[in-house]
Amino acid sequence: MSDTHGTAPGPLARGALEPRVAATRSGWVVDARRSVADLVLSDESPLAKVLVKGPVTGAPGSVLGTSSGRAARTEVGGGTALVVGSGPGEWLVVGPVGTAAATVAAIERTVSGRPEFVSLIDLTHGRALMRLTGSRAPSVLAKVCAVDVEDAVVPNGGAFRSSVATVVTDVVRDDRDGTPSFLLHCERSTGQFLSEALLDAGEEYGIETTTLVGLVPEG
Repeated sequence: MSDTHGTAPGPLARGALEPRVAATRSGWVVDARRSVADLVLSDESPLAKVLVKGPVTGAPGSVLGTSSGRAARTEVGGGTALVVGSGPGEWLVVGPVGTAAATVAAIERTVSGRPEFVSLIDLTHGRALMRLTGSRAPSVLAKVCAVDVEDAVVPNGGAFRSSVATVVTDVVRDDRDGTPSFLLHCERSTGQFLSEALLDAGEEYGIETTTLVGLVPEG
């Protein structure tokens, strides 16, 4: 799960959750322990996060292929990424750890020569990302978010931006093997507050923290 344990050379980045057993992975401090609880919260901040902005009907939409309010996996830069339609003319591309530069380069190559202006920003170290997974995940979010996240309103692949525990958050429904799972993306400065609010809301359901899940769970 981790590249190295203990102290790694050079500066290390940290996410929103304090690891129970610290390890390092690609320059990030991550939690090495894996929980088997029915409700878990994982810090996904090390995943590559690239913000793409451009005309609603321009090149980014045709290249990324995801409409506003939806999320889907696609091939970007030779790897699988989750492309989220965060809003009109705005997309968040979430990729494996360490792939932000390759993702930016791949999108730049694809939209080069198009007449419209496209903005690409690597948000990996500037934003927090966490994943809430479990059958009671909708119950947890109901305590801290006014948006109904049950299946009929936010099905798998749905995305929206709202206040979660008073924090402006992008929420993406990204189920794991049929189990409700939500990615929550916010400013890095408010990530710790949001994670603590989710842990408080999930305490009655036995919530635990777990290791980095990524786009594809590790075996």
